[in-house]
Amino acid sequence: MVDIRQSTQYANYLKGNGWIVERIDEINYFIRKLPIIGCVLKIQRPKRIDFKTIDNLCRKYRIFQIIIEPKDSKDTEILASKCFKLSKSPFLPSKTLQIDLTQSEKVIFSHFKKDARRIVRKGSGQTIKSYLAPSDIKKWHTAWKNSVNLSRYVPGLQQLLNLRKSFPNNNSLFLASHNISSRIIGGALFTISSHENKNDTCYYWYGFTNSEGRTSLSQYTLLYQGILWAKKNNCKIFDFEGIYDSRFPNKSWLGFTHFKKSFGGVEVLYPGCYTKFQFPW
Repeated sequence: MVDIRQSTQYANYLKGNGWIVERIDEINYFIRKLPIIGCVLKIQRPKRIDFKTIDNLCRKYRIFQIIIEPKDSKDTEILASKCFKLSKSPFLPSKTLQIDLTQSEKVIFSHFKKDARRIVRKGSGQTIKSYLAPSDIKKWHTAWKNSVNLSRYVPGLQQLLNLRKSFPNNNSLFLASHNISSRIIGGALFTISSHENKNDTCYYWYGFTNSEGRTSLSQYTLLYQGILWAKKNNCKIFDFEGIYDSRFPNKSWLGFTHFKKSFGGVEVLYPGCYTKFQFPW
């Protein structure tokens, strides 16, 4: 499985958000210029860690900090030998849930918890629409902003439009649930990582509900529709993109972790984030 951060679609997405992207031997290297202090190099779950390429990029861009999020424990041993230190705050979720989409729809549904199955059945009559055109995504974004308080992070509209552009056609899906007045009460965003022209993994990227959506539990129906969409598009894995990890505790994640675990799946652990500071070359 190739992580979405190593896809060409994600590389295009970060380029659109102002990052410099070097793609070398099918590995994405993300460089961010910071005022005065220099550049940061970020490498996320690469299939291999190429220190020769890293050294070359450090010279080229005068890197002062290297951030690597390895895919497995074997890579952490290599990083430790190179004086990288484990960060207290990973950039990517260090623990997630994954559903095997090669199973039948009936088997996948049977692994849901009893309450989740009941809620999904009850919500089968909800009006669910996809929002793909720029004007529609603007409405979806406005509904999201109006659904949460100011302390909650909401990506900018241009960032969402860039994501849709970078993951075109069936590689991204903006879903929304509606009340009887056709008002958006919840939304969910899914992306598909493709490798060698084959769909691999679908990610549950973002989700939101307003008070009415939370009362009606509309996010259950939205998430289930996302799972069905991923299976229809021949993905092998559905990734919930993060649950609570006691190694890097963030209590604000406990609520949506309970929600995500209602859909079954297998827990997957990642090592975390390793960093190294250095004088610019």
